[in-house]
Amino acid sequence: MDFRAREIRGPAFVLGGGGALGAYEVGMLKALFAAGIRPGLVLGTSVGAINGAAVAADPSQTSVSRLIDLWTGLGRAGVFAGSLMGRLSTAVRSRTHLYTPAPLLDLLRDHLPVTLIEELAVPFQCVAASIEHAAEHWFDSGPLVEAVLASSAVPGLLPPVGLGGEHFVDGGLVNSIPVGRAVALGAREIYVLQVGRIERPLTPPKLPWEVATVAFEIARRHRFARDMADLPSHVTVHVLPSGAASGEVGGTLGQLRHRTFGQTTQRIERAYAASSDYLAAALDTADGGRK
Repeated sequence: MDFRAREIRGPAFVLGGGGALGAYEVGMLKALFAAGIRPGLVLGTSVGAINGAAVAADPSQTSVSRLIDLWTGLGRAGVFAGSLMGRLSTAVRSRTHLYTPAPLLDLLRDHLPVTLIEELAVPFQCVAASIEHAAEHWFDSGPLVEAVLASSAVPGLLPPVGLGGEHFVDGGLVNSIPVGRAVALGAREIYVLQVGRIERPLTPPKLPWEVATVAFEIARRHRFARDMADLPSHVTVHVLPSGAASGEVGGTLGQLRHRTFGQTTQRIERAYAASSDYLAAALDTADGGRK
């Protein structure tokens, strides 16, 4: 089925990547549903694909409860756990990655209620990076769990996902906050759910392992800024605030520490409070403009 044959009925939710900080997006979703805002299109990258698939399956507060369970499970199911020796053993055997994808795959199968993307209640797409084509690849049909896993396969942590004769890795490499994709698909109102990075300025790296992450962040933010600058006049974009603590998403990019799932509840509540305030102000402004 051609994705474009499904009419977009409502705003687009664009959920960006961000590892363990993806819990902020759950708080934003909670705020959106509390404000009575439902998606007509959902796009996701990396951890945003995980959150987005759950929302597209059930665009209601029920999906927030399901995501809270999922995020709690990410911490306790051993997705990014194990001893140092265990991780080194996996790296030696694979030569490419530290973790097996089996725990994440099982968790996705347990929490995503449909098998195919086409069966979702709301049109959904997620992006991954194709190794063979060195390009972004959008999944809008076919097996849901495998597509989400491909979008979330962080290089060096998880192995590439083979689908249809190609191999895919994390979509954040090619399109971390896909606002432009939402515009191309016809969205006129877009809510951006992001993890707090774009709210904080970057600073030069001070440690060797920060060099690559800062370089990645420059490329990531540049594309988002370009997409925002190229917005057509008829499109409205709301970038929801995360309410992130100042030291958590600063220039050292500590948010890329993939095992920091212990603050899930606090992150959800901070984003819920910040986004609720933003939406209340936005709705008041919109009502004032109609009077």
